[in-house]
Amino acid sequence: MKKKIIKWGLIVLVGGLVVGGGIVLYLFNMPHRDVQAAVADYEISANQLVREYLDDSQAANNKYLQEEGESKILAVSGTVASIDEDMNQQKVILLKTPESKAGVSCTFMATTNINAEKLKVGDQVKIKGVIRSGAGYDEDLELYEDVILEKCDVINN
Repeated sequence: MKKKIIKWGLIVLVGGLVVGGGIVLYLFNMPHRDVQAAVADYEISANQLVREYLDDSQAANNKYLQEEGESKILAVSGTVASIDEDMNQQKVILLKTPESKAGVSCTFMATTNINAEKLKVGDQVKIKGVIRSGAGYDEDLELYEDVILEKCDVINN
């Protein structure tokens, strides 16, 4: 009787490990979301997006961000205020007008950096990307924080 319980216990344990390993393997090898091939959920100007967050950040978060990690894809139009590179040599384009309190920071990918090379400060551009965080005001630093888009690419220039 005891041997039978141990035998079934080992069968259940091995079965559980196989199923768990299969799930982990599937999730690890799952294809990444192709933001550039997907249709944008919203087309909006940089000023309007910032205004929505500064007016009511909770409503804007409910509209643009999702808890599961698949946040909305936005096509944001605006004026290029600055062009930088991050530590990973990815282009970071800031869309902002001089009278705006905050802007939209668009981080490109290694594969889309080439499309940002052509941009100059002052250009009107439309950039598509995934929203990661919204604009806000940091009371400790007394600064406005920009909206952050990732996995960006220029969709017209």
